[in-house]
Amino acid sequence: MYKVKVYVTLRESVLDPQGTAVQKSLNSMNYHEIKDVRIGKYMELSVEKSDRDIDEAIRSMCEKLLVNTVIEDYRYEVEEVVAK
Repeated sequence: MYKVKVYVTLRESVLDPQGTAVQKSLNSMNYHEIKDVRIGKYMELSVEKSDRDIDEAIRSMCEKLLVNTVIEDYRYEVEEVVAK
């Protein structure tokens, strides 16, 4: 079994209105050291071992469903889970 952590962020060139709103709210709460906020997504997938290459399968899932590759970038981490 694998645990896959997928991190999705907007590309640098894409405006992030939600991040801007959070940054302004933090500034209004006297956190003036906050100069930029980017909002993203985090997903955890539990994946059973199979004949498929895990990296190829995760890239395919991300590019076909989990990520809008026009405006988002992603990275992932795969860790093998040892059964207890």
